[in-house]
Parts: sequence; structure tokens; C-alpha cells
Amino acid sequence: MKILAIADLHGSQYRLNIVLENIKKYSPDLVIVCGDITQFGPGEVATNFLNQIPVETLAISGNIDTPEVDKAIEKSKAKNIDGKKIEKNGIDLIGIGGDHPSQQKISFIEKLVDEKSVIVSHVPPHGLQDTVFIGMHAGSKELREFVDKRKPRLVICGHIHEDPGYTKAKNSIVVNCSMGKRGEGAIIDLNKTISVKMLG
Repeated sequence: MKILAIADLHGSQYRLNIVLENIKKYSPDLVIVCGDITQFGPGEVATNFLNQIPVETLAISGNIDTPEVDKAIEKSKAKNIDGKKIEKNGIDLIGIGGDHPSQQKISFIEKLVDEKSVIVSHVPPHGLQDTVFIGMHAGSKELREFVDKRKPRLVICGHIHEDPGYTKAKNSIVVNCSMGKRGEGAIIDLNKTISVKMLG
């Protein structure tokens, strides 16, 4: 399965146009949007953006998206996977939207995740593709602890604009697909093995 993973559109039609060009270029089977679709809303922007994507799309909201963006994802052609498990081609994808996930939210999804799972999160795990411009790690410590414990095969995230790329931690590959600064997202070939190509 070929995935185009993106995050941090922040209401920019220019960035969305790059996504649409990359869909034409790479012909992904699935687009995954890891939050911050808008710049503090409104919901109509999220619906409009997601409806422009011509292939199947899974999405979650980010920390800058307002609560109405969650509802707008539901109204769009995309599937909102926040707090849910979706199976595609025999692969389970579990969403964790919004800001740094609470322990309650992590506990809720824990029963859905195993070593074959893919986590779609807005915020990266602490210490993995989460370095901000002043050199600090700004990811979620709770999510990192969860990833180290449950060992999902892949974590797709965004949020930290300065650190798009991918890295391997123990059994998990973490891909930050942020478009916030210089990135255009990532193409992820997800089969028995995982290969990642950063765009931009």
C-alpha cells in the first residue's frame, strides 16, 4: 500500500496544491492527513480541503484545529480516525488527534495497538523527529512511553515544522510528514517492509 502522508496545511491552499500535484505524480492508494488542516478553523476550510483530495483519505485534527474541525472532517469525504481503528489492506491504523495526548486517551487506544499497527498522531513521540529550532525536543513523553511499550511498526505524525524526516526507534519507524517549513510530506510504501521517501 502506497501512502502519501502530510501534516500542517494550516489553511494554505498553496500547500494543498502541492499535495494534489504529488498525488498526480506518485498515485498513492491512500492519503493520511496528520492534523493542523486549518489555522484555528473554520470547519468549512477543513471540509473544503479534504473534499479536494481525489483519493481515499484518513484524517485527524491537530492542536491548532478548533473542535468544529473534527465535525468538519466527519462531513467531508475523508474518514476521521481520531480514537478509532481503521483496517486497510490488512493493516490497522489508529488515530490520535489534537494536542499532546492525555494518559486517558492513550489508555483508551492501548487495547487497539499491537506490533503490526500504524499510529497516526498529530504530535510526535518525545525525542523522535521532534526537535524545534532552539534544539529542544517538543514531542509527547506519554506517547513515547506508549510507543516504546507497544512497539507499533509505524508512527506517522507532524506538528514539529522544523523536523520533517524519519527515524527508527527500537521496533518502530517514526515519520514526521510536516509541510510547515520545507517539507511536502512523505511517500510511505507499507507492506511486509516499510520504505519512506521524504518529499520536498
